[in-house]
Amino acid sequence: MDKVETVKVKRTQRDYTLGFKLAVVDRVEKGDMTYKQAQQHYGIQGRSTVLVWLRKYGTLDWTRPPESLKMPNKETPAQTIKRLERELADEKARTLILGKIVEALDGKHGASNQKKVTYGILWQLKQDRQVSLAQGCRLLEVSPQAVYQHRIRQRERSQTLAILKDWIQEYRMLMPRIGGRKLYWLIKPKLIAQGIKIGRDGFFDYLRAHRLLVKPRRSYTKTTFSKHWMRKHPNLTKDAPAPVKPEQTMVADITYVTSKQGTHYLSLVTDAYSRQIMGYHLSDSMPVTEVVKALNMAVERRHYRHETIHHSDRGLQYCASEYQEALKRSGIRPSMTDGYDCYQNALAERVNGILKGEFLFYECNTMSELKQLVDESVYIYNHLRPHSSLNMRTPFEVHQDYSCSA
Repeated sequence: MDKVETVKVKRTQRDYTLGFKLAVVDRVEKGDMTYKQAQQHYGIQGRSTVLVWLRKYGTLDWTRPPESLKMPNKETPAQTIKRLERELADEKARTLILGKIVEALDGKHGASNQKKVTYGILWQLKQDRQVSLAQGCRLLEVSPQAVYQHRIRQRERSQTLAILKDWIQEYRMLMPRIGGRKLYWLIKPKLIAQGIKIGRDGFFDYLRAHRLLVKPRRSYTKTTFSKHWMRKHPNLTKDAPAPVKPEQTMVADITYVTSKQGTHYLSLVTDAYSRQIMGYHLSDSMPVTEVVKALNMAVERRHYRHETIHHSDRGLQYCASEYQEALKRSGIRPSMTDGYDCYQNALAERVNGILKGEFLFYECNTMSELKQLVDESVYIYNHLRPHSSLNMRTPFEVHQDYSCSA
């Protein structure tokens, strides 16, 4: 197979999203790497680009960084601890691997896997100068030529898959915490075009080997007060079938996000059919005058004029007369959960979780920066992020496709 040539693309500051900058700053300040190492690891162009980000978005004093952070080859104390932990884990893994090899040699695995394991261990022992290749091959009755051929195939495979890291980093610049299945779906057309054969399990193995897997984050804060005297509406979605077209049902919710200036509140209105965020608004508090702005944006962005249901919890803001009047003017029927039951508004909760778990998890310095991050995140969510519930299509595609078929 021909080697894949990578072409260096010159990037400007506008090519890096705020979310990506905050992710890099967070890793450097945690001690995972120096700013020079981060610049090299992510392929960030410019001699002091990362240092500029640290001075603008970081929590530490980066006006005169320590000498230890300027030297790419010198470890920080945190890096030393992580390296030692990794070495300890490697020793445990090595013991486990040797046990699995014994099982393979006992015939518990196929012949092909047994050969791969055997060749790999023999080469590793040769590299470590613990057992010579000639001696190992003689004891196991295998050919040294077979070991060398296996090594050549491994090296060629590694060179072929090297371009994967560049593709992964391109998508992670936009979606820092996108999962492996969605990432594989986005990269799969490029794999086919380049003639690279790697399945989903192999792709996950590659992510794991290069420490590119992401761990889910969970947090919960209650923002709804439903024990009030205002009028509440029945749940029109409880026994109704799932929506069959866009803007048939829109779900709304409020979630909190933070910056260094304090706690802010993000109001969202999402189409239940296409999962597209139709309206959103970020504010310092949760009065109805702020929450209704998300609804007004959703109404302005509507493409269809069929009957619509607006489903929400029984929060004060959604029961307030100003919000209900806005629904009435737009010809939208109100629907609410039966008390405080988050499962009756599960889709809205899910959208909150995606935004906060994959995009809005780094703390901005100001509310202005946070608004920029929210704008970027909503656009990427609607236009670039594939959804498994939509057959790996984006919300924007699903919303628009119905217009074309109608």
